Amino acid sequence: MRSLRIVMFTTFYPPYSFGGDAIGVQRMARALAARGHDVSVVHDEDSYLILGGKPQAGGAPDGVRRIGLRGRHGLLSNLLTQQLGRPVVHAGRIREILDERRPDIIWHNNTSLIGGPGLLPMGEGLKIYEAHEHWLVCPTHVLWRHGRELCDRRDCLRCQLSYKRPPQIWRHTGMLDRALDHMDLIIAKSEFSRRKHREFGLRQEMAVLPYFLPDLPTLAGPYTGHPRPYFLFVGRLEKIKGLQDVFPAMDRYPEADLLILGDGDYAGELKRLAAGNPRIQFLGRKSPEELDAYYRGALGLIVPSVCYETFGIILIESFRLGTPVIARRLGPFPEIVEASGAGALFETEGELIAAMRGLQEDPSRRAAQSQAARAAFGALWREDRVLAAYGAALARAAHAKGDAGLARALEAGAFEAVA
Repeated sequence: MRSLRIVMFTTFYPPYSFGGDAIGVQRMARALAARGHDVSVVHDEDSYLILGGKPQAGGAPDGVRRIGLRGRHGLLSNLLTQQLGRPVVHAGRIREILDERRPDIIWHNNTSLIGGPGLLPMGEGLKIYEAHEHWLVCPTHVLWRHGRELCDRRDCLRCQLSYKRPPQIWRHTGMLDRALDHMDLIIAKSEFSRRKHREFGLRQEMAVLPYFLPDLPTLAGPYTGHPRPYFLFVGRLEKIKGLQDVFPAMDRYPEADLLILGDGDYAGELKRLAAGNPRIQFLGRKSPEELDAYYRGALGLIVPSVCYETFGIILIESFRLGTPVIARRLGPFPEIVEASGAGALFETEGELIAAMRGLQEDPSRRAAQSQAARAAFGALWREDRVLAAYGAALARAAHAKGDAGLARALEAGAFEAVA
């Protein structure tokens, strides 16, 4: 099998990262490195540090070459990129990396602060853009207008000011649209996200390729460290994640607890709102092993986001461990839950309570949904299945570009599972 040279660009990457998107990029980089490819990830350390991130220790060696960009005046570098839409400070270093690595594939992820649209034409190779967020059509990335409501029409200037962000004039010049014409493949993470990109004006076609997780060959028993039945919330504690809407339902549902795993800027307000209910417990961040144990022991995972997610990695984390999901009927969640047959959707407080009661009072229903969750994960979101779909999509893009050699390598199994 031919080893491919792959360079990935992203603003955030562990250990300089927040949230699940960067973990998704890391998971892909590691999966490709495990298949024998030469993978480099270029990211912007200043962006993480400026936003209040604390320097973290690096993890164990994983075969991925991490290249963190940092300037003497990081805030200025980020501001210039945000305002001008190009990698003003780091352009020379980026060109050096591309000239040195000579990549077969240039794989863009969230490029908002590492280079903006001006990064996309740089370098030679098959070019991919993977839309982990809605940055291609939304300056604030999340289609959450004025910080208070779902966005249904463009009001970008006023919205950016409401977020206290400098307006990006380049967004009104067609710069991003022209830059995307250099992409050979643009990826949406769900059918819903593809529709939203089109609805908000993206001209280019998108392929839908989901997130994935490696399989777990054996499952340990459920977590037994909590004395009462519980439902689980996992994620960053931000207002757009909608956790505050679950608390009134928990006040009316004394039969189970709500365990909350995660942290974030909205944690203080959430703790204030939940102060009168001892059955709502904030447990902070957990290691992956601890997190898996909490998933296994939960009656179900509650996913109440009030904004438009592009996918929802926590849903397939839950499915992998056989835990049903109760998700808001919004964004990509209906297509994921309905494809799995492993959960319920809600819009109202009453529907949320009914879904919780259904899982807790009907063990046969929960057992059937648990089995469906594992089956759907194996069929739709397991690493080897999704990587094969990526390989096929990239092969088609390589053929369209006229790179027959790369297309042959991809068709010969370059993204297939490790033997």
